[in-house]
Amino acid sequence: MSKYPVKLAERTRARPARKMESDAVDVLAPSSRNSPFLSFRYSYTEMSVLGGKAHVKSRNARFEDGKLTSETFEGELERSAYDRVVSDAQRQIGDQTAQFLQSLSSFLPFFRTHRHDRD
Repeated sequence: MSKYPVKLAERTRARPARKMESDAVDVLAPSSRNSPFLSFRYSYTEMSVLGGKAHVKSRNARFEDGKLTSETFEGELERSAYDRVVSDAQRQIGDQTAQFLQSLSSFLPFFRTHRHDRD
């Protein structure tokens, strides 16, 4: 008994090998740069005051184009710089809140102005 269960016909064995054309298959370039299937950014900043100095800690991480990048920063600032940053942040939050409430105020019944132009 032969160790191969199927025997090849004589014609099949005698057939010469064909040469493949060099441009028979189109090779596609990887599309990882153009299609961001998964990407994210993470950012964290903390400012605190201890004594007369302000301490800053910051961490950034991002995953884009198949590459993970992480950065960390720690430093100290003068107290006046910290006070200025906190004041600016409070002003921006106050301005945004005022704009949001102003956009909703037209739905309140006591905000509507009464017109006397019906003459």
